[in-house]
Amino acid sequence: MSCDLVRLVRMSDNEHEAKVARPRMASGALFFDEQGRVMMLEPTYKDYREIPGGYVETGESPLQACVREVREELGILPEIGRLLAVDWAPSPAEGDKVLYLFDGGVLPTELREQIKLQAAEIGAYDFHPLDDVASLTIPRLARRIEAAAVARARGRVAYLEHGHEPERGSS
Repeated sequence: MSCDLVRLVRMSDNEHEAKVARPRMASGALFFDEQGRVMMLEPTYKDYREIPGGYVETGESPLQACVREVREELGILPEIGRLLAVDWAPSPAEGDKVLYLFDGGVLPTELREQIKLQAAEIGAYDFHPLDDVASLTIPRLARRIEAAAVARARGRVAYLEHGHEPERGSS
């Protein structure tokens, strides 16, 4: 192969590589109480409520990240269930993100009594009706939580873009 052709192939590979998305990934869990209310955390560093979760670290699966983040933030190790939603959320300011939401199920009283919040990050937690979530957090997270709760009730997984189910056949 000539040197010019090798350079052209390398340049083509580099151009393609530059276009490949490298999204940040985050993972969280939805926990419910016996009344069907969803757990919302009060982070010490945000002015809105969150769910337990955080960014996926190198070499870690989204499920492993979810388990680790729940352990770090709540100090408990409940069984984490199936995937409820995956949300593609690009942001000019933060870059592309792929966000996974897993089913934490109904958190029994015994486990709730064992919660030890990560004081540096989490000030408090409480359970809230799904209808109240939109007033407690940012719109994109509220949409994701609602879609995941619906997917949980229907026994399916929601694919979302910005917290919305995309129209089929659109791009």
